[in-house]
Amino acid sequence: MRTSNGQGNNPVREPEGTPLDTRHVSKAQYLFLAALQFHGFADLAASLHCIHDLALYHSQIPFDEAEKSALYDLKLLWEGLERMAQES
Repeated sequence: MRTSNGQGNNPVREPEGTPLDTRHVSKAQYLFLAALQFHGFADLAASLHCIHDLALYHSQIPFDEAEKSALYDLKLLWEGLERMAQES
């Protein structure tokens, strides 16, 4: 949703250097992110990218909407992990 000045009302601000509010991260979310960091964001991103490419380019299985959506989800995950690797 956009405000009258054309900006979205997204409560999370990214590029301006405003710190993110982490008070609402659950213990499970914190532990999950800690496990990802321990394993290595870049390694996980590379693994997800590899799985995506194997499924998309080296498979003879036809893709329906569910499969296309799953591949897009993998892409979102690996791109997010790549950004996290750059920040750490």
